[in-house]
Amino acid sequence: MSLTLQSVGRRYGDTWILQNLDLEVGSGECLALLGPSGCGKSTALRLIAGLDTPDEGSIRINGEVMNGVPPDRRRVAMVFQSYALFPHLCIRENLNLGLRIRGVSPDDQRRRVASIIEVMQLGSLAERRPSELSGGQRQRVALARALLRDPLVYLLDEPMSNLDAQLREELRPELKRLVLQGPQPVVYVTHDQQEAMALADRIAVLRNGRIEQIGTPRELYERPATLFVAQFIGRPQMNLLHRETGLIVGIRPEHLRLDREGLPCRLIGREWLGAGQQLLLECSAGTLRMLCDGTVEPGDDLRVSWNSSDEHRFLDGSGTRMA
Repeated sequence: MSLTLQSVGRRYGDTWILQNLDLEVGSGECLALLGPSGCGKSTALRLIAGLDTPDEGSIRINGEVMNGVPPDRRRVAMVFQSYALFPHLCIRENLNLGLRIRGVSPDDQRRRVASIIEVMQLGSLAERRPSELSGGQRQRVALARALLRDPLVYLLDEPMSNLDAQLREELRPELKRLVLQGPQPVVYVTHDQQEAMALADRIAVLRNGRIEQIGTPRELYERPATLFVAQFIGRPQMNLLHRETGLIVGIRPEHLRLDREGLPCRLIGREWLGAGQQLLLECSAGTLRMLCDGTVEPGDDLRVSWNSSDEHRFLDGSGTRMA
């Protein structure tokens, strides 16, 4: 199974929302589309699903061109941010409706719905309506409905953005087990880089409708191609030092260390992160973030250094990485 987007573009009036989008998602691969609001990631998902039409380029599923093919004939399952459950139907009826519309026999409907209810551990909730469920339970129902479609491609549009942080972490293993380990290509849209790095095989970082960089989570973190990617990937955010030579040097907070011979700094703030703390340091080069598990106090005079091999160098004008 495969999904291919070739030179796909979409515009509204004179404004291009997406331009020259090239993507290849293989069998069993999860590709995350990551970027700030308005970068075009949800538009890309709608184009793949057939809910919108590209102005240029082609979309192929298993080699077959999908341009002009209606959504119900694309065998694409989409999980929405808003769950999109029918409020007047119980969970069992929500799951059964799509099968009935597609003409699945009554016996097959009962068998498949009973099976997915067991897999998703929804047995005690099957006769309840969506308003009687928590956000996490409703998300499991939305995933169950997508699984019942037996699709060629899964599309997930920020499926966990309505959940609190703890519940998102609890659902990640379940999502990976049920959807992300199957044979279908998966496109996962999110603005949460931690979520993308935890779930995706590869990540495409979008900015203003174009791909800034595409690669594995490790590749994007260790060798960001542009200043934008360097700042977008990684928390806490990368430190940036502006040099008079026209270079910007980036250093990850975890690569700074206390050093008696290093750059003089003053501690101006800190944030506890559980096992350690993030220090906010003021120095001649500006403000630095540093991860530390030692004991320091506000007002302390400190010195920090780093290895030159941990530096990321970018051109000040274009923001592109220097080799």
